[in-house]
Amino acid sequence: MDQITPAAMIETDARVRRRKRLAALGMLLAVLIYGSNFVISRHAVLNGLSQHDLMALRFAIAGLLLLPVFLRPGLASCGGVGWKRGFWLTLSSGFPMTYLMLTGLTMAPAAHGATIGPGTVTMIGIIGSVVMFGAALNGRLMIGVAGVLAGLICLGIAGSAGANAMTLRGDLCFLGVGLLWGFYPLMIQLWQVDGLKATAIVSVLSLVYLPIYFLFYFRGFDVAPWWVLALHGFNQGVLNVIVGLWVWGWAAHVLGPSVVGRFPPLIPVTGTLLAIPILSEIPSSLQLAGIVLIIGGLFVASWRRPARQPEQDQVPQNRDGEAEPQRRP
Repeated sequence: MDQITPAAMIETDARVRRRKRLAALGMLLAVLIYGSNFVISRHAVLNGLSQHDLMALRFAIAGLLLLPVFLRPGLASCGGVGWKRGFWLTLSSGFPMTYLMLTGLTMAPAAHGATIGPGTVTMIGIIGSVVMFGAALNGRLMIGVAGVLAGLICLGIAGSAGANAMTLRGDLCFLGVGLLWGFYPLMIQLWQVDGLKATAIVSVLSLVYLPIYFLFYFRGFDVAPWWVLALHGFNQGVLNVIVGLWVWGWAAHVLGPSVVGRFPPLIPVTGTLLAIPILSEIPSSLQLAGIVLIIGGLFVASWRRPARQPEQDQVPQNRDGEAEPQRRP
């Protein structure tokens, strides 16, 4: 049997570290995409487009572009994962979740959506990592999470000032977004689904919404100038679905859900900062305090002493603090 040389082991370790760094950068890109989407979508619904128009643009473009990827393993296998798993993936990141998000943006400010949804995602990621994967909760992580929660609470309180009944209904929609979206990276990791394949499944199965749209909500193609429709179609269908979900799913494989769960709290920071020039929403001192707490909490939770990397990618630590090798299909 061939022996693995020290040089080969060093090269493998370096490759693993590069892959993890690339995944972290990908998650930051996804955070920028999703954080800006709350602001851009809020701007769209305040200027003539409905949540139904945005959903139709989102999944018509993404579903048609990714249809060959979906059909490659065969229609009977639902993109290679089975129809039951395809249903749950679509529920968590497809048109049901998107409908709640866009409907919430018609009733509540963008800052609410960018705060409540990702905050819920973070909690589900932490709980799911412990329950499903045996991730260890050390003191440093708990202190960091406490800082993140304190920051999210500050942003939530600041964004909920003067809330009315409609705003509260929008906030409930955002809560539903977080409850659904939080399970997506967990399922990706549990079932070992490739990020692009999962994105194709979610996009193609969400095409089922298009007949509903054309039957009940279609108002004509002149509802907005063509360049507005093209801009929001690219943002919704390409950036948020194809790029965002693909990067998110791939990073879930590489980093594991316990690490991926630390990135969603950056979404309210991104959404709050982008809302200043786009929606003229100036953050209050309480919002600024929340941003600082979130960034500080993420730094504390993510910091760890260097450790020798194994040759295989890993899933989160088990309850004894030992890394477990990732299972491959």
